[in-house]
Amino acid sequence: MLLLLVLLTARLTEAEESVCRPHGTPGSPQLFKDGDILIGGIFSIHNTVSDIKANFSNNPQAVKCKSLDFRELRFAQTMIFAIEEINNSTEILPDVVLGYKIYDSCASSSLAQKAALDLVNGPDASFSNNSTCAKPSFVSHYATCACLSNRKEFPTFFRTIPSDYFQATALVNLVKHFGWSWVGALRSDNDYGNFGMATFIKMAEEENICIEFSEAFYRTNSREKLLKVVDTIKKSTVKVIVTFMATGDIAIILEELSKQNVSGFQWLGSEAWVTDAELLSKEGYGLLRGTLGFAIKKSVIFGLRNFLVNIHPLEISGNSLIKEFWETAFSCTFMNNTTVSPQRLCTGLENLSNLQNPYTDVSQLRISNNVYKAVYAIAMSLHNMLICKQSLDPAKSHICSDKYNIEPVKVKDILTYKLLLICIFFCYYSTECIQCPLEYWPNMAKDQCNEKIFEFLSYEDVLGIILVLFSLSGASITVAVALIFFQHRHTPIVKANNSELSFLLLLSLTLCFLCSITFIGKPSSWSCMLRHTAFGITFVLCLSCVLGKTIVVLMAFRATVPGTNIMKWFGPFQQRMSVFACTFLQVLICIGWLTVSSPYPDRNMEYSKDKIILECNVGSSVAFYVVLGYIGILSTFCFILAFLARKLPDNFNEAKFITFSMLIFCAVWITFIPAYISSPGKYTVAVEIFAILASSFGLLFCIFAPKCYIVLLKPEKNTKKFMMEKMPQKSL
Repeated sequence: MLLLLVLLTARLTEAEESVCRPHGTPGSPQLFKDGDILIGGIFSIHNTVSDIKANFSNNPQAVKCKSLDFRELRFAQTMIFAIEEINNSTEILPDVVLGYKIYDSCASSSLAQKAALDLVNGPDASFSNNSTCAKPSFVSHYATCACLSNRKEFPTFFRTIPSDYFQATALVNLVKHFGWSWVGALRSDNDYGNFGMATFIKMAEEENICIEFSEAFYRTNSREKLLKVVDTIKKSTVKVIVTFMATGDIAIILEELSKQNVSGFQWLGSEAWVTDAELLSKEGYGLLRGTLGFAIKKSVIFGLRNFLVNIHPLEISGNSLIKEFWETAFSCTFMNNTTVSPQRLCTGLENLSNLQNPYTDVSQLRISNNVYKAVYAIAMSLHNMLICKQSLDPAKSHICSDKYNIEPVKVKDILTYKLLLICIFFCYYSTECIQCPLEYWPNMAKDQCNEKIFEFLSYEDVLGIILVLFSLSGASITVAVALIFFQHRHTPIVKANNSELSFLLLLSLTLCFLCSITFIGKPSSWSCMLRHTAFGITFVLCLSCVLGKTIVVLMAFRATVPGTNIMKWFGPFQQRMSVFACTFLQVLICIGWLTVSSPYPDRNMEYSKDKIILECNVGSSVAFYVVLGYIGILSTFCFILAFLARKLPDNFNEAKFITFSMLIFCAVWITFIPAYISSPGKYTVAVEIFAILASSFGLLFCIFAPKCYIVLLKPEKNTKKFMMEKMPQKSL
């Protein structure tokens, strides 16, 4: 039992009624300082006791404590530090000197009870059965058992650490989060482990989590009990083990598991051991890698480390504890009458500042901070009692006292309120998480919900700027080609390639380049509808022109066969009508799409936990695929006709160039599908824009670059005589 206890050195008078006196002599505290008011403390400064067998014929031998616990000694020193800090303060208890009596329980419940009785009774005082002094106030920094929350049974018990009920709830939620439904359970065989694990098992069963085994172990158990627990773990089929154990208990089990080379478990630890750096860093404990657990939030206590390293055994006469600590920490021995040839003598010049162990390690102040807050809670309660003014109302005057007439029941009244205030701001960290709203995400400290980052391809992004530049460049080049064609519209090469469809194709290519810009920026209702419909209509217009040009080439060569009059069926009027009909059909599809279920801006929260992807939802997937399917049909038809016309002999035959452009077009959009599906976030839109630009540039350069080359650089070939010359057939 680890606690702080308010001791009141009020000048107590013996009761004239029936009294009870402690049997025997009280034990001596390990650390002591006198004062107007004493605060008692019980810590497990040693973590084991000697094995003494009672023979029931003589008085039991005195229990000897073994194995100094540096971490627990730091807790005790933190209590002293807080008391000294308060004594040096002019704001809290300015006219009162606090003292302390600190006992060592040696991790033994019997020694802890004896120390508590010594603290309550003192060397001389005796109490009547109805004395209010029989109810001192206890403030625990480490007792987490939910059983202690019963105010009727424990009216004067307080703590600066949350109840295990919350930790058990959090462990169940953790197991449920990872989808583990078959686990094992280990617990310390004491109130901490038994009550904590009982709460966990009850909650786990409610969540359909099965417990294969539940074993209890305490450090004083026999080796047979230890081997039984380890054997149960070895024979089990679980991969996850939940523990409610103290460090001293689980360390023994881990050591035996390590000796038997048993590993491969996912450990879930309670706060008692999961942050113990010494335990986790021990050689051979690789089986703890990946351990999960909950811990008390760490804090910083300014000035504590300097206080810890400034103790010295020679400055504290008669204190064997500090001397023992010094000898253990530096592996040396002080010379005395019983020293026999020590391997290394302590000089007293050793420097604690250079010592690296749990005593000097203040990087993980968790329980130490609870001790610190407990002392301040008591001091602030006493301070409020001493500064209050006597009330004329007899019902209220009982809470005021002076430093020589303080009763523990009064401390309890003030402590209940004061400790509550302290815990609200400092020590209560709930293990139950509050779900953030969908559009919010917890910060790094997990104590606040922050709005998620909105992500979309904007004009300020480097990628967005690059794509806009390519779009404008493509549109500018297309306009430049149109101007060249217009300036040389009377030349044979422009006339021979159906100048009317060429200009219409250049217009549609310009619109294709510009429509890609609508995909950039924050999605809105209008931009979502415009980007998809503009893309579908402009590409169909473009492909309709290419299809018309390909059919014209085929018809023209068929017309050269004697007796055929095929061109009358595909003259200029028919060409215009075919382009209009193909494009109008796509317009009708888009109108139906917008009418039934138009595209709309959407927030994708499934891709990333901390980001919201702003994107355009296509609305009707069927309509979207019909639009794409129609474009695919036209492009396939164009490619087939161009492939059939690729070997026509005349110089003005552009079918071979259309074939190349359709190959590029189809290749781009076939590879677009897997790239579009696998691209994350805003890069999905970037892939779509890239496909539009790549296919548009392919059509522009493959169809018009050869003609511009002849018009600008080879004008001697831009003659009717040259165009009518026959060329030998070549395979593509």
